[in-house]
Amino acid sequence: MSPPEETVYMTPQDAESAFYDALKKGNLEAMMRVWSDDEEVVCIHPGGAALIGYRAVREAWQRIFENSGQFHLQVVQQAALVTPSAVVTHVLEHFSQSESGLVAPVAATNIYTRGVFGWRMVGHHASPAPPDNLTGVPMVLH
Repeated sequence: MSPPEETVYMTPQDAESAFYDALKKGNLEAMMRVWSDDEEVVCIHPGGAALIGYRAVREAWQRIFENSGQFHLQVVQQAALVTPSAVVTHVLEHFSQSESGLVAPVAATNIYTRGVFGWRMVGHHASPAPPDNLTGVPMVLH
């Protein structure tokens, strides 16, 4: 199960936009088109273990999308490290559910590399963010 070769993300911003669009829509196939099909990809969801490999990442997103209700997601880009062949972004994700009023801020680091078929995600690490970090001002924890 690998992403279709015809999907080309010309810029890392295109790949990141596609990632968050797929996340908002709960679209597994669109989500997995963003990911590299390498066995070295890594995904860590808030409070979860490291998922290594395309298949493990796909199975986890499938479970998330099957068990998630409707939510609103706002993404704020805070920082990016850009090289010719890799980009690392750090974003603050604001998840909210209108029914419950629940707001869940998440700090995420996304890693993209450039290959034959454009830019692909090779890493996503998300962790709960402290509620007082909603302004986007980085907190020093260590």
